[in-house]
Amino acid sequence: MKLIFCSLFFLLFSLTIFAQKSEYTAVNISDSLKENADAVVRLNQVDIVIASQRSMTTKSKRVITVFNEKGLNAIDAVEYYDKSTTVKSIEAVVYDLQGKEIKKIKRKDFRDQSVVGGGTFFSESRYLYLDYTPIDYPFTIVYESEVSTSTTAFIRKWMPLDNYNTSIEKSILNVAYPNNLGFKKKELHFSGFNIKKVTDSATLLSYVATNILAQKPEDYSPAFKDIFPSVMMGLESFHLEGVDGTATTWEAFGKWYANTILLGTTDLSDETKTKIKTLVGAEKDPVKKAKIVYDYVQKKSRYVNIAIGIGGWKPMLANDVDRLGYGDCKALTNYTKALLEIVGVPSYNAILYGNSYKMDIDSEFVSMQGNHMILSIPNKDKYIWLECTSQDDPFGYQGTFTDDRNVLIIKPEGGEIVRTTIYEDKNNTQISKGNYSLSEEGNLSGFITIVSQGSQYNKKTTVEKMQPTDKEAYYKSYWDNINNLKISKAVFLNDKENITFTEDVQINAVNYGSISTNKMMFVVDAFNKYTGNVKRIRNRKNPFQIQRGYIDEDEIEINLPTGFTIEYLPAVVALKGKYGEYKIEIIKKENNKLLYKRSISINKGRYSNTEYDEYRLFMEKVNKSDNAKIILTKN
Repeated sequence: MKLIFCSLFFLLFSLTIFAQKSEYTAVNISDSLKENADAVVRLNQVDIVIASQRSMTTKSKRVITVFNEKGLNAIDAVEYYDKSTTVKSIEAVVYDLQGKEIKKIKRKDFRDQSVVGGGTFFSESRYLYLDYTPIDYPFTIVYESEVSTSTTAFIRKWMPLDNYNTSIEKSILNVAYPNNLGFKKKELHFSGFNIKKVTDSATLLSYVATNILAQKPEDYSPAFKDIFPSVMMGLESFHLEGVDGTATTWEAFGKWYANTILLGTTDLSDETKTKIKTLVGAEKDPVKKAKIVYDYVQKKSRYVNIAIGIGGWKPMLANDVDRLGYGDCKALTNYTKALLEIVGVPSYNAILYGNSYKMDIDSEFVSMQGNHMILSIPNKDKYIWLECTSQDDPFGYQGTFTDDRNVLIIKPEGGEIVRTTIYEDKNNTQISKGNYSLSEEGNLSGFITIVSQGSQYNKKTTVEKMQPTDKEAYYKSYWDNINNLKISKAVFLNDKENITFTEDVQINAVNYGSISTNKMMFVVDAFNKYTGNVKRIRNRKNPFQIQRGYIDEDEIEINLPTGFTIEYLPAVVALKGKYGEYKIEIIKKENNKLLYKRSISINKGRYSNTEYDEYRLFMEKVNKSDNAKIILTKN
C-alpha cells in the first residue's frame, strides 16, 4: 500500500507540473530565462523510491531546450551501471523549435562504454550516454530513465542548478523512504533562490525550484557546489554491494568500515615479513621506520586505477599488491599500512576528497563521502600523511592534492574527522637569486637560482623528469615575457628531506632590449614578472577565493651594457592591502650595475563579491610595476 501511495503521489505531481506537450516549444520560454543561457532546463524531475535498505529506484525526466553547441552539456543524458545497478529503461525524444517531434532515440541508440579506458585500468562499472548531433538550433530534448540498485550507500545529491549558463524553469525532487532507515538530508546555499519545500514527513520529501536564472562564471569563484543550492541525502542504515552498513555517527561509520570493509585485507606472506624486518633492521624510531617502508613502497609499486570490489571501496588484498606491484589509492594505502604493521608502526587509512581545489568531508553529515585514500601515521599529537600513489613525493609531504581539508581517519575503535597539513602562506615560498647582462645590441644572458618550498614545491617538481624539449617548452611558457628565449643549461636539486626544490637555469635571448636611435629600453623584471589578468567583472555576484597564499622574493643583479647611461629608472613601489603586500626597489651599484629587489605576498582567503574590485586594482598595480622599463641613453 505504501508503494502504491508513493507511485500515485509522484504520478499526480508529474501530471500537475507538466501535462502539455505544447510546452516543448522553445517559443514560450521567457526572455529572462534566455538571458546568458546556452540552454534552459524546462523540467528536471527526479523521483527516488527507497523501498528498503537494499533497494532503491531512481526515475529521471529532463526536458531541455538547447540554444547552441555549448548548451549540449546541459542534456546530461547518462546513466551508470554495474553488477548491483541496472538501467531498467532509457530513452529520449527530440523536438524542433515549434515543439514538433523530429526524432525518437531508443536504448539501442545510446552508447555503452566502460567508465575507464586503457590497458592499465580495471573497472566493473559502465555507463550509457546519449551522443546526439543536432541538425539545427534551438531544439528541445525530453530524456527519461529508470535505474534500480541494491546499493543505498549513495543517494544522488539534488542540485536544481548544476551548471553555468543554464537556466532552470522547473526542477523537482521527490523522495519516498521507509521510516526505519534513518533517512537524513542537509540543505545547502538555498538563500536567494526560488526553492520551496513541498513535503517533509517521516517517509516523504519533495522540493520544487522554479525560474532560476542562468549564472555567468566569474573568475576566482569558489567551486560551483560551494555557492549554489543543493540537498545532500543519506541513510543511517545503508547497503553496499552485499554488505549492510551503519552511518549514525562518524565513530560508528569508521568502526563499520574498519571491521567490515578493511577486515582481513592486510595479511602478508612470511617471506615479505622477513624482508621488511631485515630492511628496517635495528631501527627503533617509528618515523624513521615509516620512512624506510615508504621508500620501499615507492620503489616497488605503481598506481593503477581499480574500481572493482565493493563499489570501489574495498581495497585489493595486500598480498596481491605485494605480488603484482600495483594498486589504486586504497590498495597502495592498505599495503603500506600492512607493511608498517610488520615493524610495529601503527597507521590508519584516511578517506578524503583529493583535488587541487580544497574540499572537505562534511563533518556534519555522516555518510559515504570522498574519492581518495591516503595513510595517516600518529606522531605525538599530530599525524604524518603519506600519499601512497606517488613514486616521487617526499615522506610526509601532501602537496596541493590533499592539503588543508577535513578527512575521515578509519580506526578500529571508530572514525575521526581530522584536518590535513596546512601549508601556511608564509611557508609557500619561492626565493630567486640571479643576474643578467645586456649587450650593446640588447641581447640578454643570465643565470638564476630558484628555490621553492611548501605548496610551491608541488608546482615545480614535475619539470625534473621532463624530456629536454619539454623542459625548453616549460621555461618558454614560464618566461613568456622573454622573446627568443634559449635555455643553455638547467640543473635541479630535489631535496626530499627538507622538501625543497632548486632550479639552476642559464638563459639567453636576443633583442631583449629594444633599441631605437641612441636609446635602449627594457623591462627590469625578466625572471618573475606577473603576467596574469584579473578581469573586470561588473556587478559581480559571487564571492571570490584565493585558495593558497604564497611569498615570492627576488634579488637580481643587472649588468648594463657598456657605453650607456641611465636616463630613466623606475621608482620604489610599495603596496599593502588585505590581499597581500608588494614591493620593488632598484639600487644603483658600482661598475654600471643595478640590484633589482622584488617581493610579493598573497594571502589566502574567501572574500566578498564587493571586495573583488579592490583585489583587481591591487593586481593591476603589481602588473604595471612588473612591466616597468629602464631607459638607457648611448654615450
